[in-house]
Amino acid sequence: MSVDVPGASSWLSDGWVTTRRNVIKIKRVPDILVFTTLQPIMFVLLFSYVYAGSIDIPGSDYKEFIMAGIFAQTVVFGSTYSGSAMAQDLKEGIIDRFRTLPMSPSAVLIGRTNGDLLINALSMIVMILTGLAVGWRIRSSVVEALAAVALLLLFAYAFSWVMAFIGMSVRSPEVINNVSFLVLFPLTFISNAFVPTENLPTPLRVFAEYNPVSALVQAARELFGNVPPGTPVPDTWTQQNPVLTILIGIVVLLAIFVPLCVRKFARISSR
Repeated sequence: MSVDVPGASSWLSDGWVTTRRNVIKIKRVPDILVFTTLQPIMFVLLFSYVYAGSIDIPGSDYKEFIMAGIFAQTVVFGSTYSGSAMAQDLKEGIIDRFRTLPMSPSAVLIGRTNGDLLINALSMIVMILTGLAVGWRIRSSVVEALAAVALLLLFAYAFSWVMAFIGMSVRSPEVINNVSFLVLFPLTFISNAFVPTENLPTPLRVFAEYNPVSALVQAARELFGNVPPGTPVPDTWTQQNPVLTILIGIVVLLAIFVPLCVRKFARISSR
């Protein structure tokens, strides 16, 4: 069945319709919202009370040090919803239904990644409130704190396009979970998210200093005002300029993976 593809004028409206579909799905499947809320609370409490007494951060409290790392880890892992949802839609044949509709081919992808952005925004609100409850404090201005939240969400949004591409490339939804953990675990745990990089063995320290998640965490710490006094700055451009590094990374990820996702979706839809 051939259907005329609408012009660019309907791109935003089609994207809004598919975004609304994913928001309604969250409302109808409350398990998504429950676990989205519980997971960040669990991470905050776990690292604040279980590990706080075991890891010493000179000149700072571990709760303030760790919060930027928990923010980064949660939103990056939250971006995997796009991959798993796309893989699930392909398995269930929903994509076949979408291709019969007079809609922009990229609208499904926009709606899916926008849904991830909403989930991550809710997670950020929950984590900030939980962090404040356990003693974490924002030491910067309101504008800088909002900039930190925006940077975290934008990076997660850009990364959700990477996961959407992977989700359309695998054969089953189960595979996307394995792929996600293989990629995201090294990125989040071999970084400055949970321990200072100078405490790591040399090979891991070098990896951590150039790790984009480390730049994201460092940028969030600086914008929240949580960098411990006297903390040595690694002799790497990415760690010395973390905000600029992440902004460049966001642009690069979107420039590469948005077109790749659109072409991949068009190929899948034409089968």
